[in-house]
Amino acid sequence: MKRITSSENPRFRLLRQLAESSRERKKSGLSILDGVHLVSAYGASIGAPEQLVVSDSGLKNPEVAAVLGTLAQVEPVLLTDGLFKQLSSVVTPVGILAVVRTPRLAPVPEDIEACILLEDLQDPGNLGSILRSAAAAGLRHVLLSKDSVHAWSPRVLRAGMGAHFLLRVYEQVDLCAAARAFKGTVIAAVRNAPRSVYEADLAGNVALLFGNEGSGLSHELRAAAHMEVSIPMPGKVESLNVAAAVAVCLFERVRQLRLMRNDE
Repeated sequence: MKRITSSENPRFRLLRQLAESSRERKKSGLSILDGVHLVSAYGASIGAPEQLVVSDSGLKNPEVAAVLGTLAQVEPVLLTDGLFKQLSSVVTPVGILAVVRTPRLAPVPEDIEACILLEDLQDPGNLGSILRSAAAAGLRHVLLSKDSVHAWSPRVLRAGMGAHFLLRVYEQVDLCAAARAFKGTVIAAVRNAPRSVYEADLAGNVALLFGNEGSGLSHELRAAAHMEVSIPMPGKVESLNVAAAVAVCLFERVRQLRLMRNDE
């Protein structure tokens, strides 16, 4: 195991560029997974990462040691705790990260199944939470507009808790074209729509549209929807966080699907 102690080491400098620069991550096609859960989830779902990096203290952690054991085919790089902290986006890092190839998906399939379309989402925590909800609800496809936050940024990955590896996430998508081409029902979630989400049929092949945290859905994308729904809110609040709104709609779909199966 090679141990690096200097910040001037060429290998460490490349790692730091990946950790600090979204431009470098996009250019290289690489992403960083920070922490035991993400690294182990990647190994279980995808396979061996490109690189493994551990800290001196992380090497003594039983959970880290267990992950290294399952990925024994990859020889890790050992860093001092101080150098590792320069790479980690976590306040108190556990001491393991992996460098992985960022998936490059083909264009959105014409016969795509039930999916979520997210327009101009900006908050990494929101996107990570949405991906986690989508995976938990059994959806496989998430489409992001061209101006949405990068799905493989460290903060989105951390909030997603491994959901990325269970989904097909399409970025830089023309959502209006995707909505018009979708072979199913396109449903826009908007505030104050006359129809409640609980009155809509979500059990079939549906594309659920959600907009930017501040401005919501664009008029053009709303026009591509077959119907609009809202979430009833008897409390005195103006709106729900978009991640919460997505979760409500997805699990209403789960409820409807379970009712259908029980009736059969």
